[in-house]
Amino acid sequence: MAKDVDLSSSEWIDLIFEGKNKDFGAYQLRKESARRHNRAMLVIVIVLLVVALLGLLANTVLQSADARPEDQIEQAMIDYTADEVEEEPEEEENQRVEEQQPEALPEEILNTVKATELQITHDEEVVEEIKSQDELKETDTAVGTADFDKGTDDLNVVREYKEEVIVEEKKPEPVDDNRVFEVVEQKPQFPGGDAALMKYLGDHIRYPAMAQENNIQGVVVVQFVVTKTGSIGEVKVVRPRDPDLDKEAVRVVKTLPKFVPGKMNGHAVNVWYTLPVRFKLQGI
Repeated sequence: MAKDVDLSSSEWIDLIFEGKNKDFGAYQLRKESARRHNRAMLVIVIVLLVVALLGLLANTVLQSADARPEDQIEQAMIDYTADEVEEEPEEEENQRVEEQQPEALPEEILNTVKATELQITHDEEVVEEIKSQDELKETDTAVGTADFDKGTDDLNVVREYKEEVIVEEKKPEPVDDNRVFEVVEQKPQFPGGDAALMKYLGDHIRYPAMAQENNIQGVVVVQFVVTKTGSIGEVKVVRPRDPDLDKEAVRVVKTLPKFVPGKMNGHAVNVWYTLPVRFKLQGI
């Protein structure tokens, strides 16, 4: 009779746990064990079916690939290669034809053929030019059908003519005589150079007495115009140091001898010149 008992039935489980604490986890586990077993079996069956289908599909694909004859694949590759080989010569032939085309040459250089113009005149006005047999033998053209211009058949001469470039010389722009330039092609120069200019300043500067008593020294930056004649024009202080030092710097600059004027486009012009004038006391 023990074989006829269903151990997974709820009656059998209730009988086993009769008089026991059913809230304990063992009762719930035993009661839901049948459901868990059924789910596990169902999952196993589905997995087996999927594996079987994948194997069947793989065999079908491999058999269809094996069924294709290798001769057809090789023949297709040969046909494809042959098509490429046939296309390449056509391209090379087109390139050769383009390379062999003669270069177009100007009509005014090469000999050209002029068509004969017909003009209706009276018989009395017609003058026929009869050429000798020797002249007819020397020429290869038909008499009376064409005539040749004077020119040259030397292609080198023609190419030299084509490559000749006519360069027009640009005339320099007119220079405004009254304009004062800040940047020029050739700067104004003091006779003897910068060393001579510094020596002139050192020899002619008179240190102001008030600045000397107050021990004031430093650099005054002066800007002045060197005119197109080389003389000194407008003078201004662009970086002052002391009123007495500034006045002395302006006075010395106005006494400078003529410069070699600056030039623009080969013409002498007015140019701004910046000069630092240094004042330094002896023994300090």
